Amino acid sequence: QVQPVESGGGLVQAGGSLRLSCAASGRTFSNYAMGWFRQAPGKEREFVAAISWSGRNTYYADSVKGRFAISRDNTKNTVYLQMNSLKPEDTAVYYCAASNAPTMKEGDYRYWGQGTQVTVSS
Repeated sequence: QVQPVESGGGLVQAGGSLRLSCAASGRTFSNYAMGWFRQAPGKEREFVAAISWSGRNTYYADSVKGRFAISRDNTKNTVYLQMNSLKPEDTAVYYCAASNAPTMKEGDYRYWGQGTQVTVSS
């Protein structure tokens, strides 16, 4: 099992960049696909990006394609979300989660972090 812990959230101006990190405990990290989800106030949680256990396959929501990049370093048990050209609509709590396969579906992710707040001002 893994226990994801997110960090790197904060306040940033529109057009700026932010890098989120998700550290996972244990030595089974490399066996899991990892995903990022986000939830804005009053809205449903939505898929952002996912990466396979090997890092060779990545997936993105249309809303972040070309602006965000997911990556992982299995030697450090860490997955990253590089966010560029941020928009106010990117404001949300961002969650890191682990699954046995890369997918856009929340229900396929077994382990979830506590979330980190990202606020983009206009």
